[in-house]
Amino acid sequence: MFDVETGSTRNCEGVNRREFLRVGALTAFGLSLPAILRHEALASGARKPISAILLWMNGGPSQLDTFDPKPDAPAEIRGEFGSIPTKIPGLRVTEYFPRLAACVDRYSVLRSVTSPDNGHETATHYLLTGYKFTPAIEYPSYGSVIQRELSSRSEMPGYVLLGGYPFGYGGAGYMGGTYNPFTIEGNPGNDGFRVRDVSLRGGVPLERVRRRQTLLHALDGFQREVEASEVKAMDSFQEKAYALVTSPRAKEAFDLSRESPVLRERYGLTNFGQSCLLSRRLIESGVRFVTVNAGGWDTHQDNFSSLRSARLPEVDLGYSALLEDLHARGLLESTLVIWMGEFGRTPKVNPSAGRDHWGQAMTVCMGGGGLRTGIVVGETNERAEEPKTRPIRVEDIAATIYHAFGIDASKEYMTPQNRPVRINYDGEPVRELL
Repeated sequence: MFDVETGSTRNCEGVNRREFLRVGALTAFGLSLPAILRHEALASGARKPISAILLWMNGGPSQLDTFDPKPDAPAEIRGEFGSIPTKIPGLRVTEYFPRLAACVDRYSVLRSVTSPDNGHETATHYLLTGYKFTPAIEYPSYGSVIQRELSSRSEMPGYVLLGGYPFGYGGAGYMGGTYNPFTIEGNPGNDGFRVRDVSLRGGVPLERVRRRQTLLHALDGFQREVEASEVKAMDSFQEKAYALVTSPRAKEAFDLSRESPVLRERYGLTNFGQSCLLSRRLIESGVRFVTVNAGGWDTHQDNFSSLRSARLPEVDLGYSALLEDLHARGLLESTLVIWMGEFGRTPKVNPSAGRDHWGQAMTVCMGGGGLRTGIVVGETNERAEEPKTRPIRVEDIAATIYHAFGIDASKEYMTPQNRPVRINYDGEPVRELL
């Protein structure tokens, strides 16, 4: 659930989203980027120039009330919403997705994704990493792996997270803070929106920042003599952060006022819609992976009223505008767009007119980035309880993402305990999308 007053996310079990330590703070500038940018020194050679945008529906969206309606099912299964046809024969979506129905040729629908996990935190870890949760080790998210494997195409961070960590996950896990995302809180559509480390704090003049940079170098002299190699390495990341905070390109990327009012309205003047627009600008500026964390999908009560009034219209506007905008700019072929949450919802409506957690059947949408669009893979049974054909595991979703980026999913990393771990355990890319 999203608390409108506090702006915080709390799940149905009453657990606040975990706050994560921002590493590598550069207090002279109020920066937290140097350690995040450290990945540049470790990045491998140039690869296929693919980027990705993950639209994360935090809380778990109902498959029946989005992309897998069952119009012929009993009312307690079907729910309150009608359904509408799409360009794909036999594919119907909720009546509140008219724009997504019209542009279904820009994405593909995986209707038979299945997971054994029904817990928010553990399922989020599973869907964002491709690894089942274990308390022994936290696995890295897709964005962190991609940031490690692929070199940056600009001075921008490789991985950006809009809206904060979903239920505490989405970071680098055992790989360490170096590969954590550059995290942005707040609504990018609000007047006065500022991004930490890109906008100078408190109106500090750029010349003062330059003077502080010079002072920092002077004060670090003694430490350089004591820990010369480490400080030299850190200096390079401090310089990179300094370059970002003073970069006109970075400022432009985060400045939505440069977009026309008409286009901004097309995305929807909501946090989700403007975050989708910002994600497109970030991809254009060279960011490899952007996650948009959109809460409000944990609908144990009043499922239909909350989806009808906010969640569904926001997604219809923002998701469809993103796809069409990327296509119009010639970016969809090089940008993988993913829509998913941590699980689906129960087929049967509960006494509070809500739907509860249901991992056995969920829908994931993928398209762009070289993957096929305009197709449906798999189907669920008549009550959307479980896959009827072509079950797709979470590991297969992970393998498909890595395949799109040209990343060898069998490659092994070493944990801090010197344990070799594959990027992807045993997933197979969804062949229908290739």
